[in-house]
Amino acid sequence: MGAAVPPAGATDPVITAVAQSHSQVTAGALFVARRGAAFDAHELIPAAVANGAVAVVGERPRHQVDVPPTIPYIQVTDARAALPHLAAAFFGHPSRRMSVTGVTGTDGKTTTSYLLHWLLSEHHTAGLISTAGVRLGLLTLPTEGHFTTPEATEVQALLARFMAGGVTHVVLESSSHGFSQHRLDAVDYDVGVFTNLSSEHLDHHGTWENYREAKATLMRRARTSVINADDPEAAYFTAAALPAHGSGRVLTYGSRADADLRIDSVTTTGPRLALAYRLRGTTLRGTLPMPGRYNASNAAAALAAAAELGVEPAAAMARLADFPGVPGRMQLVQEQPFTVVVDFAHTPPALAKAIEAVKPAMGGRVVVVIGAAGERDPGKRAGLGSVAAQNADLSVFTEEDSRSEPIDALLNEMARCARARGCAADRDFLLVPDRTAAIETALRAARPGDVVLLAGKGHETTLERLSETLPWDEVGVVSELLERL
Repeated sequence: MGAAVPPAGATDPVITAVAQSHSQVTAGALFVARRGAAFDAHELIPAAVANGAVAVVGERPRHQVDVPPTIPYIQVTDARAALPHLAAAFFGHPSRRMSVTGVTGTDGKTTTSYLLHWLLSEHHTAGLISTAGVRLGLLTLPTEGHFTTPEATEVQALLARFMAGGVTHVVLESSSHGFSQHRLDAVDYDVGVFTNLSSEHLDHHGTWENYREAKATLMRRARTSVINADDPEAAYFTAAALPAHGSGRVLTYGSRADADLRIDSVTTTGPRLALAYRLRGTTLRGTLPMPGRYNASNAAAALAAAAELGVEPAAAMARLADFPGVPGRMQLVQEQPFTVVVDFAHTPPALAKAIEAVKPAMGGRVVVVIGAAGERDPGKRAGLGSVAAQNADLSVFTEEDSRSEPIDALLNEMARCARARGCAADRDFLLVPDRTAAIETALRAARPGDVVLLAGKGHETTLERLSETLPWDEVGVVSELLERL
């Protein structure tokens, strides 16, 4: 990494924290100055020292940065890559003293993570770090922002908090950003779960190959990999898993006949799924209180991982029946006179699955509210517009974290793709830029027996619009509107 060059008169400081943001520096902190796309934290070293930093790590030579002579400075090749190892060392490498399971994939990560945490929690004190929440045992801790994976310092701090709280098993939702930006470099994985792969985050990764390889990092590092045999990229992820530690172990799940945990049957019974799996020659039957046939695959992933971690499969299958659900994932808000569901579906494949999952059995319509995020993969906009037009009876196109991009441009692109599917404005789709107004429009359009699906935001607690980051609660907004209407 580098070597410290203590200046004359410098002392050997006691480090009380590791920080990558000068605004988070407290007295006694080690400040890690990283270079970013929009800023260079080396320029903020004086501010970090003023806030209490007693040592600094950076990439520039000491003579090129403004560091007081009494402050030790360590030059490294890549400060972002050094950060997770410094944070892990500060907290005593907590992941080495717990069993950590990572869950990665484009869709299904959060649901699978919650399901696995639920299965483990009956027998162990289990921790969960995911997009939709952080849990120490059954205690829910707050999360901020839209990151699937927190910064390396936060990951290690949470793992240390888990360890201090008696946690023995951790489920860590592990994103492609988390791997490519080194946030997860110092996590020791026992098990890695792969759900699926579809086009997402290409604005960050640049190419499909880079995105796929970032996801496959989990398989290369985990001792055991649990892989969706039904996904077209299953062979790639299996190949990534096998060389791990010289003796990587792979378990597969899916509907394929050769899957280690085979999905034999899935039947929809109202808001529940009746499931039958086959594992090691034994048939496991049970129910899952979630709509959407695709959740049979998420449950299979969790069941396979839980079995690998020592949970008896029949007991795990029985526990699925009491699963309390995931915030913002197929979350039922109202059943009558029309159904309202909030879901995080924000990619074209996920939106298609969500619409299919909520379609009424008795001929009602599906009214979907959906937007496309600004400053993110532009290809998704066309796909979301096409999927909504093709699968919903009425689509209300609206904002979803438009950020610095004009909301009208985002909506017009979705509308263009809806028209290409033969849909007409005001009949098949509406453009309502304000999300609250869009939800109200959908509720007013709903008839008895219909389903209103609010897609794209799910559990998220903020809405990013131009330079503003506004507080947001999708379930709260729709609940208030339903009461008022």
